[in-house]
Amino acid sequence: MQLRKSDFYYDLPEELIAQTPADPRDSSRLLVYDRATGSVNHKIFRDIIDYLQAGDVLVINNTKVLPARLYAHTQSGGAVEVLLLKRHGVKKWEVLVKPGRKCTVGKKLIISNELSLTVEDITPSGERIVEFEYDGVFEEILERLGSMPLPPYIKTKLKDKSRYQTVYAKHDGSAAAPTAGLHFTPDLLEKIKAKGVQVTEVLLHVGLGTFRPVKEDVITDHKMHSEYYEVGAEAAETINAAKREGRRVIAVGTTSVRTLESAADENGLLSPRNGNTQIFIYPPYKFKCVDALITNFHLPESTLIMLVAALTGKDEVLKIYAEAVKERYRFFSFGDACLIL
Repeated sequence: MQLRKSDFYYDLPEELIAQTPADPRDSSRLLVYDRATGSVNHKIFRDIIDYLQAGDVLVINNTKVLPARLYAHTQSGGAVEVLLLKRHGVKKWEVLVKPGRKCTVGKKLIISNELSLTVEDITPSGERIVEFEYDGVFEEILERLGSMPLPPYIKTKLKDKSRYQTVYAKHDGSAAAPTAGLHFTPDLLEKIKAKGVQVTEVLLHVGLGTFRPVKEDVITDHKMHSEYYEVGAEAAETINAAKREGRRVIAVGTTSVRTLESAADENGLLSPRNGNTQIFIYPPYKFKCVDALITNFHLPESTLIMLVAALTGKDEVLKIYAEAVKERYRFFSFGDACLIL
């Protein structure tokens, strides 16, 4: 039977879309779903330690969100919003511009007296390839001039840039945060490690495709966006030892899932590698590497809820989400968390 986008629809009251992050981070709520029993428990995120065991491997994505939204103007004064998507060279980037009609090939956009860009090409899907002009270190200029690329459903201005960044973010490159990781504090991570849980890092730079809606009715017709990932030797070794010994591999977020499932062989074993992945995970999917998942509550009909449904089952994921709505959980990027065991 062909799965349709409407199979992953649920009704969400708008007031449940979280506009601000929980403070402290680990005070968000946690819905715990046990696949073996079908039981649901309502907890606080810091209680997650009670569900982790010595020998588990917790896999986190150490990507760092760029302050990728820039406000520019044309030489005649028209306002343009520029969103960095992917680096193509030292000064060359693929960007999203709004409004597009002002950004024809050859057009110069001025962001400040220290940063400007020229449109060099337009991709088939409408993104612009641009060349930046500046003196100095681009990342430092971006830190001063850029703002965090919050999703469109967050209307409240973010007071502290670091709150749309995990506490373990290291490598610049994401256009959006791996939001399941936002709930962890340094203290909670230390307590988890003290319990005998191994924490290992992979990398996947989150692209804006994460927020692109599925437009095709039949989900297998959907073309997945491409994202860059890396699995290092240390992570591969840690995860492989766990798989061989029957210990659990718990992914923090859908980005970690996509990384692990892209890199794993049929036995769930990894070798160090990097590249681009377009993996699209939906039911029925046989997970090769991932045994459990920590994730947020995702948009209706999104590829992310489809991925979660591949782990729980389609009917089960809708029951979990109905329960979360009934219990007034907070949804999406700054929302509450869900642990699927």
